Amino acid sequence: MVKQEDRLLYRSALGGSGSRFALVFATGAVALWATNALVGKSLLASHPVSQVQFLQFIGAALVFALIRLIGRDGGRRRMPQDGGAGVSAALVPFAVGIIGLVGTMVLQYVAFASMPVIEANLVAYTWPLMVAAAIIVLDRPRRPALLGFTAALGFVGVAMVISGGREQSWFQGNLAGYLAAFGSALCMAFYSIVVGRLATSPDRLLLPSALVGVALTFLWCVHDGVAWDFGPYLLAGLYLGAGPMGLGYYFWSRALKFDQGGKVAVVAYLTPIASTLLLTLSGERLTMTAIAGAVLVIGSCIAVGIEGSEAENHA
Repeated sequence: MVKQEDRLLYRSALGGSGSRFALVFATGAVALWATNALVGKSLLASHPVSQVQFLQFIGAALVFALIRLIGRDGGRRRMPQDGGAGVSAALVPFAVGIIGLVGTMVLQYVAFASMPVIEANLVAYTWPLMVAAAIIVLDRPRRPALLGFTAALGFVGVAMVISGGREQSWFQGNLAGYLAAFGSALCMAFYSIVVGRLATSPDRLLLPSALVGVALTFLWCVHDGVAWDFGPYLLAGLYLGAGPMGLGYYFWSRALKFDQGGKVAVVAYLTPIASTLLLTLSGERLTMTAIAGAVLVIGSCIAVGIEGSEAENHA
């Protein structure tokens, strides 16, 4: 395990610009994640979820391997480890990566295939609210009531966007789909809480997890007897892996490394907002209720950002 004084040195090395870097990386992740539902929905309409997931994990593994190759020893300060804890120090990041990457993405796409994608997106993106609640309990921010209230407002805004953009009734999927979406949210919340507290760099954390995902989804494809043909779907599947899964996770992990108060998780509320806008451009109708929800979400993010800045100034 990393010594406490070394962890503090690492955190302090981020400097005063850490929050700005966190915002930039988080925005990049959200921009990529926003395309996930639209592209995933189009692929799942004609291909089994196991095949889509296999292509995703291949794309993600290629991106993580490239990042690892480019950044090998790239001047990063490696955190010293206690001599007798080598195995533990290796297993903990590996477990975090498996839960955060493989658990989140597999469960999310099982949900996408089992229920309306737009509803799965809503349930899966309750994880920022879970993170905000955990921050209140674990990190004891300066004004926990404000953080909790604004996070809750963000969740209400997401619900308004999704429900306001649909005419059909709710709960059109099966119970397994809703449970999978909720499980995906739990996995991503766990990852977001823990990864920023680890000294392991994102590329070292995510590449092994993606390779495990490739192996597991390949076996899944074999079990399903997937028929392979070459076409545009291959590029779309690889994009889902290289973009939303690969670079999206890497950017998000970097954002959490720079984050000084656990506030960037609330930025993730913008993902279903952006997803809905993309669906609207593709023909879906956006109502005034959905627009009001978007305003509410953005307002809650600004409020949490102000609270975070004031907390840092008083630290």
